[in-house]
Amino acid sequence: MKVYIDGEFFDEANAKVSVFDHGLLYGDGVFEGIRMYHNRIFKLREHIERLFWSAKAILLDIPMTPEKLMAATVETCRRNNLREGYIRLLVTRGKGTLGLDPRRCPKASVIIIAATIQLYPEKYYAEGLTIVTVPTTRMLANSVNPAIKSLNYLNNILARIEANNAGVEEAIMLNAEGFVAECTGDNIFIVQKGRLYTPPLSAGALYGITRNTVLDCARDLGIQASEPNMTRYDLYIADEMFLTGTAAEIVPVAKVDGRVIGSGKPGPLTARLIAEFQERTKTDGEVIFD
Repeated sequence: MKVYIDGEFFDEANAKVSVFDHGLLYGDGVFEGIRMYHNRIFKLREHIERLFWSAKAILLDIPMTPEKLMAATVETCRRNNLREGYIRLLVTRGKGTLGLDPRRCPKASVIIIAATIQLYPEKYYAEGLTIVTVPTTRMLANSVNPAIKSLNYLNNILARIEANNAGVEEAIMLNAEGFVAECTGDNIFIVQKGRLYTPPLSAGALYGITRNTVLDCARDLGIQASEPNMTRYDLYIADEMFLTGTAAEIVPVAKVDGRVIGSGKPGPLTARLIAEFQERTKTDGEVIFD
């Protein structure tokens, strides 16, 4: 494996960062998870745009233009001879001191890893996930805003630990007001009487690239979609439910907090959206090998 670090490529064994990097010391940085399909990097421009938004929000100066960062991402896939897989793109605050002050970090560090990933076993796409609501609350917008895709994912990790303890693959996180925000690594959708619903960004949901793609798919398929505040009650009475994320893609949910969703199997509208999403992965994105 070849890993890109600040303009150079290193073998996996030699791909290292300083122990004084503030990304390691404090989770001070931002990242993107990106997928490759059919020799294309899916929604690369949208991911790079979101990366720069996250960086701007924390006053992190990315030392590359979006165009050069896109080119470096494509080249990393080429160096690893990958046409399908997963990319982790990170920008850390860079090497600094043991103090918190980001001004002590003279230059940010850019890291690109291209590999393979499968978040869930195939059986969950055929049968649906069983998930639970957990006590860990989604972060407030005036603390570490959930819209920032930062390297500090401890809020999500604590919720994931609770999912692990419950013996399930994912967990629903509520915001401080009790409304559904998102899962630990995925956005959440429900279907009720042929309409599609997903929590609003203001509830604590991440501005998900796959989330946006599903909303686009729904519009093109003539499926009405909206983003209201939702409670667990709305989830329990849903006809269908699924989660979306770059790694997960679209994965159905069969049971929430012991309540069977719909028929207990992936529903027909979910299947239509999966098919439409898969078609888009064939044509959308930056070409890796000409």
